Amino acid sequence: MEYLDVLDARGNPTGQKKTKAEIHEAGDWHKAVHVWIVNSKGELLIQRRSPEKDSHPNMWDISGAGHVSFGEAPITSALREVEEELGISFPKEKFEHLFGLTQQSIQKNGAWKNNEFNDVYLIEADLDVNTLKLQEEEVAEVKFIPYKELEKEISSGNDKYVPHPEEYRRLFEELHRRYAN
Repeated sequence: MEYLDVLDARGNPTGQKKTKAEIHEAGDWHKAVHVWIVNSKGELLIQRRSPEKDSHPNMWDISGAGHVSFGEAPITSALREVEEELGISFPKEKFEHLFGLTQQSIQKNGAWKNNEFNDVYLIEADLDVNTLKLQEEEVAEVKFIPYKELEKEISSGNDKYVPHPEEYRRLFEELHRRYAN
C-alpha cells in the first residue's frame, strides 16, 4: 500500500501519512510530479490514461506523472514514475525542473478531492513509442504530438485532455521560447 506525506496549505510536511485514497477522500494537500518528454522536433509525448483510472479515465495527459511517496524526494518519484509507466529509465541529469505549481480539483460529486503541489519536469529525448513498455493499469497508449498542435487543441476547449490550465500555459511558454524556430 502506498502512503503519501500530508502537507499543510504552504506545502510543508505535517508529519502525517495517509494512503492515496484517504488523501483524496479528505482533500489533504500532497505532492506529485509531472514529467513531460519533448523530442528534437518539438513534439510532446502524451499518454492516454487507462480506462480503469480513478480520475480522468481515457483522457490524454502528461508523458508521465504520479504521487510522491511518503518520505520520498520528488526527483526520485519522477524517475520511478517514468520507468513504471513508460518502461524507460533516464539518468537524473535528464530531468530538468521547470517549475512548481498548485492544482486543485473536485470530482465524483465531491467524493474525490485533489489538492496537489506539483513539481514539473522536462526531459528532452528522441524516443520510438513502439519500444516503450506501457504499464497497462495506468497507460492505454502514447503518441507524440507537435506542441503547437496540442496547444491549439487545448485552447479550443477540447475536453479529451486532462485539465491542467496553468501548467499548460507555463509549459507552452517555455516550449515557444525553446522551439519557436
